[in-house]
Parts: sequence; C-alpha cells; structure tokens
Amino acid sequence: MAGEEETTTTSSETTLETTPTWAVATVVFVLILVSIFLEYLLHLLAKYFNKKRRKSLIQALDKIKSELMLLGFISLLLTVSEKRIANICIPKNVGETFLPCNDPSNDSEEEAKCQEQGKVSLLSRQGVRELQYLMFTLAFFHCLSCVLTFSLGMAKMRRWKSWEAETTTLEYLFSNDPRRFQLIHQTPFARRHLRFWSEHNFLRWPACFVRQFYSSVSKVDYFTLRHGFITAHFSEGSNFDFQKYIKRALEKDFGVVVGISLWIWIFSVLFIFFNAHDFHNYLWLPFIPLLMLLVVGTQLQGIITRMCLDSHNRSQVVRGTFLVRPSDDFFWFGWPKLLLHFMHFILFQNSFQLAFFTWTWYEFGLRSCFHRGTKDIVIRVVMGVLVHILCGYVTLPLYALVTQMGTSMKKAVFPENVVEGLKRWRANARKKIALKSNYISARPSLETTSSFGNSPSFSLDPSHSVMFDRVPESDHLAVEMVEDKERENTITREAEMEQQKRGSFGGFDCG
Repeated sequence: MAGEEETTTTSSETTLETTPTWAVATVVFVLILVSIFLEYLLHLLAKYFNKKRRKSLIQALDKIKSELMLLGFISLLLTVSEKRIANICIPKNVGETFLPCNDPSNDSEEEAKCQEQGKVSLLSRQGVRELQYLMFTLAFFHCLSCVLTFSLGMAKMRRWKSWEAETTTLEYLFSNDPRRFQLIHQTPFARRHLRFWSEHNFLRWPACFVRQFYSSVSKVDYFTLRHGFITAHFSEGSNFDFQKYIKRALEKDFGVVVGISLWIWIFSVLFIFFNAHDFHNYLWLPFIPLLMLLVVGTQLQGIITRMCLDSHNRSQVVRGTFLVRPSDDFFWFGWPKLLLHFMHFILFQNSFQLAFFTWTWYEFGLRSCFHRGTKDIVIRVVMGVLVHILCGYVTLPLYALVTQMGTSMKKAVFPENVVEGLKRWRANARKKIALKSNYISARPSLETTSSFGNSPSFSLDPSHSVMFDRVPESDHLAVEMVEDKERENTITREAEMEQQKRGSFGGFDCG
C-alpha cells in the first residue's frame, strides 16, 4: 500500500523534466491546430460579412475577438501570479466569512504555510485555476446567448418583410389614401389601443403587461409606427424600406450588447460576491433578469399606447391613416438608448446564471454545495431558458420597432454603401473648397480704384508715385467687402460646377 501511495504521489507531481518530448510536442501541435482552425473560421465569417456589406456585424465580431484577447490576458496574469496570490495570508476569521459552502476543505501547501501563522490563504492555486475556467465559461455563454437571442428575434421578425412588401400594393395605397378622412375611433390602431384602461395609469400598466405575451407586435402596430416614422423624417409617399432599416439598427445594437464593458465587469464581480451561502441567492438572483425583462416589455407596450393617446388628444379626425408623432418624451428620462442598456444587462446577468451553473456542475458535480437542492437546480435552469425565449421571441422584436420612434433617426437609416459614398463626397468637397480658398487668398491683389484711370502719374514703382489725397477708411472697407463677396461667389460657383460635373457622390451613384 505504501508503495502504491508513493507511486501515485510521484506520478501526480510529474513535470516537464520527466515527460517525454514527443508527448509535449504532440499536445502543443494539437493546440496550435485547434487555434489556427478557430482563427480561420473567424476570418471566413468576417470575409462573409464584408462581402454582404454587414459592417455592424463585422464590428460585433471584432468586439468578440477583443474580449477573447482580454480574457487570454487575464488568464495569463492569473497563471503567472497564482503562487503569489496563494501566498497572501489573511486572518482566519476574515477568511471564514461569505463562504459559498459551509464545509470547505483546504489542504494545499500554501494553506499549510498560512496555517503555521494562524491564518488562511487569500486564494489557493487550485482556486485560481478554477477561476480561470469561470471567466472563460462566462464569456462563452454571454456571446452564445446574445447570438441565440438575436437569431430568435430575427427569425420572428422575418414576417415583417412580407408586411413591408404589402405597403406597395394597390389595396394598401387605397386604404391609406390621404384624401380620405375618418374618425379616429374608426381606425384599427385606435380600436386596438383606445380602451377604457388607456387613460388610467393603474389600469394601463397591467393591461400592457398582459398584452406583451400575445401579439406583442401586430401588423396594425407595424404599419402605424412605420407611417409615423416616414412622415416625421421623409416626404409623404416615400418608398422607404422600414423593415431593412430596423434590421440594420438591430445589427448595430447587437454590436453593443455582445460587448462586455467596464460596468458589466463590475456587475459580474458583484454576482460572484452574492453567491455566498449566507445570501441564499438561488431564491432571488435568478429572478432579477426575468423581472427586468417584464418591466421593459411593459414599458414598450405602454409607449405605443401613449403615442396613440397623444394623437387622439390632438385631433379626433385623421387624414388617410392614423398618424403617431415620434418623440423622446415617451421614453424613460427622454433617453431611448436606456432600453438598450437594460437589454444588455438582462442578457449578461442571465448568461452569468447559466455559466455559473455549468461551471459548478463541471468542477464540483451536479450535487455540490453550490446547488444541493433540486429546487435550486430547477430554478436556475428554468429561469435561464425562460428569459432567453421571452427576450428573443417577445421583447426583442418589440424593442426593435418601438425604439425607432424617438425624436431623431439613427445612423442606420442609410445603407453602408450610401454612407461611404456620402463620406467620400463630403471629404472631396471640403478638400477642393480648401484648395480653391488657399489659391484665391494667395494671389496678389492690386489695391487700385477706378479713379486712377490711365493717369501718367500712377505707377507701381513707389519712387515714381504721386501722393494723392488719402482715400477715406470707409472706402477701403467697402472695397474689402466687395472683394470678399466676389471671392465667396467664385468659390460657390466653382463648387457647384464641380458637383454638376461629377453628378454623383464621389463616383458613387445613389440612384
């Protein structure tokens, strides 16, 4: 038995000094192949997005790469400093507070050194390695949950494409003819939102809460909000593709949500802290994303109802179809982007719950001290899956539609090729105007007046010049004003001739 224990101890402490070189080379070779394969997949994905001109998705992919690099740097720091961290000793009474388990077992070498001083280690080397796994699991689940949630939302919004195509039919144009007048209560949008509970806050909130679970975005809501957006920002009768605009805007929002900012890292630290056994976090922490998601969905439904009430209070008769007026006043604190930060927080916290459950299952088993009871496991798994389904299938499409109804448009209103053409045309125009201005200002000006005529006494040579009566200062000012005006007119005419000559935005035809 003693020989077996000695053999086990020796094999468990095997280092690279006693490891065959072919084994080390094989492991390194496999790791390099896997890394190159993953890098090649990311390169192909970026190439596909670039071919499809999906600049927003390319930026989101770059954020994922930067997060992986950041996590790799954190892992490197933990690996290099794990021994130094384990050798930090703290008082025993401090080390026994806020424990995730009531019966921890510490028998490492660093723990023995700290126990000789009557203290405990701040974090054992084994704990540092387990923390590395938690960081990578959290980042992986966050990126995966964002992709799955937005994919589910995009799948539901796919039917909006047929709704957008319906706006070009003769039936739609006839039913929304601006020459027709009707009472506001006769419109389908008013019949849907102007109810007995609409004007009372204590009734409107429960009604909006229930409405988000069935037909959260109806065809009537889509057509009405589309009409209000186009009327506010474009000319009447414009054939603007509202569905593609929402898709581009949602892709830009995806680039924000998939990132992990500083305040998100701070919340992740707080989540780890509240996993102590004393807090009984399984009874309240998994419910926070669900409650916040329901509040956001209720607010979005309430915004549509309030826009309907606002138009109803302005007029009792509508021309053509119901018209809503986009405004930031309908949103919390007049800030539509605040809802995006709430969605970011909800997805991250829910991802943390699933990542933490998966990590503890892998490291300590399903029945560990982190979740000993069956109810703990059921609550975490059910809440995590439920939040992802509700967020992707219910709240995300509603968010994508309603947040376009702010006072100003988003940059995604123009396709990427049009934006690039406008930027190129603007840069070329500013460059040419600057060159023309420098050229005109560099030409020598002859300060002469018509009163000199062909007098023989006038000469450019100061030695032969004749001193006349001094010209009044007001005349000089008038001459300078006339010259400045002529210079401005020259620059304007040249810029207009250049624009007419090109006939496009830097060679890009917007038509």
